[in-house]
Amino acid sequence: MDDRLIVALDVPNAVAGLDLAGRLGDAVGFYKIGLGMLTGGGLALARELKDEHGKRIFLDMKLFDIGATVEAAVRGLAQFDLDFLTVHGDPHVVAAAKQGAAGSGLKILGVTILTSLDRADLDAGLIRAGDLHEITVERAARAFEAGADGIICSPREAAAIRALPGSGLIVTPGVRPAGADLGDQKRVETPAAALQAGADHIVVGRPIWQAPDPRAAAEAILSQIA
Repeated sequence: MDDRLIVALDVPNAVAGLDLAGRLGDAVGFYKIGLGMLTGGGLALARELKDEHGKRIFLDMKLFDIGATVEAAVRGLAQFDLDFLTVHGDPHVVAAAKQGAAGSGLKILGVTILTSLDRADLDAGLIRAGDLHEITVERAARAFEAGADGIICSPREAAAIRALPGSGLIVTPGVRPAGADLGDQKRVETPAAALQAGADHIVVGRPIWQAPDPRAAAEAILSQIA
């Protein structure tokens, strides 16, 4: 299995997630479980895929709160022996998450700027003026300085972030095979382009789980990055 591909299980509940993982079989070894499935048994699914099926798990929670709360939340999640966990890339959040993960193998990934956002969205959210690319790279640098094991960014920022001193893991959502529907993503690249730009892992959801044959869709992506 090529663990550079992470499949996002953005389906309604754990039953649907387990069914999809069964259809993908041994073609996929790494899964992302996010907030959308939190009330649908997402954490239980993560543990089942990890403990009973030997899969790697990326828990995409994008935690953000005061340091003590983030530290406590991460400490609780770290006991489940998962692989990746996202938090907001703000330095105080990253530092607290690293404290919570201490002694475990859980990797803390800081979120830079969501791949569904562009400059107009940042303006609406009162994010400081400036080039979106530069802001993303600066947030990544600050997250690494605070101790992040990796960051989440769009493929378009991967090369610049890879060039940062002390850069770690780079995980890129916003990845779409050529010709696929972009959905709500705005800063996208193909799987091969994302990896060539410096990403360690690519995250793909709808182009796989919405496909008539999810395994064939996953295998097509894997063939493109082989």
